[in-house]
Amino acid sequence: MKTYKALLFLAVFIATVISGTGCAETARSDSAEQEVTETRLFELRTYTTHDGKLDDLHQRFENHTLALFEKHGMKNIGYWVPEDAGLKDNTLIYILAHESREAAEKSWGAFRADPDWQAAYEESHRDGPIVKSVESVFMNRTTYSKI
Repeated sequence: MKTYKALLFLAVFIATVISGTGCAETARSDSAEQEVTETRLFELRTYTTHDGKLDDLHQRFENHTLALFEKHGMKNIGYWVPEDAGLKDNTLIYILAHESREAAEKSWGAFRADPDWQAAYEESHRDGPIVKSVESVFMNRTTYSKI
């Protein structure tokens, strides 16, 4: 699974560089170059759904979760579904950006306490639970990273 995550992170990195989202850039002045410092903390999250519930999870993210993340200070970087058999029907992988670990904790707390999230969560569980497991990994970019 670690190899899969490394490959996923590489794919995310390439997609982010190509799209220009969140890239650390080099600012040029008249005679010198200054590096723009990237201080964000990235969070890689992998959700595994119960059988037949991935579409329900997509609907919840599209209709509620993304906007609520932004409302509470979390930056949506990207969302993916694996192509691999055994994962493509029950897995959602995404990356958020936070200002710091403390900011992430504060944002997650505010998100979970938000009445709009609580209502969306309850509504999405009408026909049973959606998410079987969640894995979260906080990551700092390396000095040689383009993101």
